[in-house]
Amino acid sequence: MIIDQKYHIHTLDNGLRIVACRNEGGVSYIGAMVNAGSRDEDDNRQGLAHFVEHTIFKGTRNRRSCHIASRMESIGGELNAYTTKEETMVYTNAPAGYAARSFDLLADLIKNSTFPPNEIEKEKEVIIEEIHSYRDSPSDSVYDEFEELIYAGSGMAHNILGTPESVRNLSSADGRSFIDAKYTPGNMVIYCCSPEDPEKNIRLAERYFGDMEFTGNPNHRVMPPLPEPFLERRSLDNHQANCITGCRLFGRDDPRRHALFLLNNYLGGPCMNSRLNMEMRDRRGLVYTVESNIALMSDTGVMLIYYGCDPKQTDRCRAIISNEIDRLAQSPLSPRTFARVREQYCGQLIVSGEHRESRAMAMAKSLMYYGGVHDIAYTAEKIRSLSPGDLQEAAQLIAANELSTLILA
Repeated sequence: MIIDQKYHIHTLDNGLRIVACRNEGGVSYIGAMVNAGSRDEDDNRQGLAHFVEHTIFKGTRNRRSCHIASRMESIGGELNAYTTKEETMVYTNAPAGYAARSFDLLADLIKNSTFPPNEIEKEKEVIIEEIHSYRDSPSDSVYDEFEELIYAGSGMAHNILGTPESVRNLSSADGRSFIDAKYTPGNMVIYCCSPEDPEKNIRLAERYFGDMEFTGNPNHRVMPPLPEPFLERRSLDNHQANCITGCRLFGRDDPRRHALFLLNNYLGGPCMNSRLNMEMRDRRGLVYTVESNIALMSDTGVMLIYYGCDPKQTDRCRAIISNEIDRLAQSPLSPRTFARVREQYCGQLIVSGEHRESRAMAMAKSLMYYGGVHDIAYTAEKIRSLSPGDLQEAAQLIAANELSTLILA
């Protein structure tokens, strides 16, 4: 077991990694992270990872769906899950003192889910309604459609939810085979952030997960091909144009990621004083919302800048975005401005760290991706070590790419 002042990390004999820490307050956050998502599906089973996330709650060899639903809620807690392109998270929160209940339930779901046919047929309709709800929201669907273009020719391109047709074709056997192949000890991290003794919780995790066998298949991910830059307009007959401008980037292991995240926050982060918000909304009144995001995967990534504007102003908005990136690429920020930008981001890290459930999940992701816990203090130290030149180089990286744009209007 590896122990530092905050984190206890232990690897079971079967290869399952566990990370635990003590949490102030009266709530325990416990979950299982799986290094598998929509890009790890077969092409003819699109939406399978998300389908499993939904239907894993529909019955096990030990519990019916109604018992699963009430197991945590009956004590005021929660059982939930989500799926991304490369990961699935199944997690609980509950008042302190119920860690054994959480571990027992999570282990039962992963080891014993049966995907009862009558239950999954009903849940397929729920998922299809979820697909339709995204299609009815262009500010959401524009992200999926942009990624279909920027990741074309790979498993990264298709929608995480799948299509109504692909979902209807999924079966109980598909769900169980995906669990058996991907929800395996070497492909998972169990996390626990609780007021209780971390070593005690690690022993509980071992009790419930220690008998799992590593019989699955490792992920065989192929980097998506680089697309030709595109400018695509799709007519929806909407009053507002929902747009994304962006480009492909490196993966999450690249040491330049910290400078890139700082650039992203300064350019189009959540604060009102971001460069794009000041230029496009405050000074010109062109948009209600503009925001920039970085999404780094195991072997690739994207920068996405979303903005909603009058359809007649899309070219003007694209020009402002390009001009701001070019300006940052051509000359570094002054030391005074850079210090302010850097400290603002570090302050945001501290504030976001107050969300304990997100912090617990981040602990698991860090162990999965980096082999240790890169917490807020670690990240802030990396950010504070940057210079104006590092931020300029990150801007030059973006400027060197011809930006692609998708417009839904």
